[in-house]
Amino acid sequence: MSGHLDLIDLKIIESLGENGRVRLSELAEIVGLSIPSVSERLDKLQKNGIIKGFSMEVDERQLGFDIHAFVRVRIDSSKHYKSFMEHVMKEDEIMECFSVTGEGSHILKVMTHNTASLEMFLSRIQSWPGVLSTNTSFVLSQLKKNKKISAEIVRTNLQDRQVLITFDEKNQGNNKDKRGSFFRRQHTPISCKSTRRVF
Repeated sequence: MSGHLDLIDLKIIESLGENGRVRLSELAEIVGLSIPSVSERLDKLQKNGIIKGFSMEVDERQLGFDIHAFVRVRIDSSKHYKSFMEHVMKEDEIMECFSVTGEGSHILKVMTHNTASLEMFLSRIQSWPGVLSTNTSFVLSQLKKNKKISAEIVRTNLQDRQVLITFDEKNQGNNKDKRGSFFRRQHTPISCKSTRRVF
């Protein structure tokens, strides 16, 4: 395989999103390739930064994290950005941090034990230099959590961006994606190294 994404790569990514512990033999059967070929593709997807890693999924509430919340933070100016991020990185209860537009400058995804620990957490944030205000929304229930990245959606995304998804037909022979024939666009190929992450 050359340094380009194709539909088989996208199917591998989609399958791993559904089950990160899928066996190579199962993955090979899904995409219609040999186990060594799938292993080579996985290595290249990781090497080129398309697959960042493999992680576990746990039930946080069984580990005592009964409160899930999103905290919108407003800081007074960009001069406090570095200090703000240093504090964010030190807080284990902050699971994710997003820089956003609209009201406020950042949204924090927070997991904590109970309302008392959340109150202490918010007090710490509000004491950070430059923080003007916080606005907190509690999560009552999670209705959807999707880790699957649809191969069809990615294909559409890359088509819209005029990005070529090519196939190395010499190596792939007659192997085709089960949903149809090989897809090819008449544009200059783009290396996987410049392909953006899709979430």
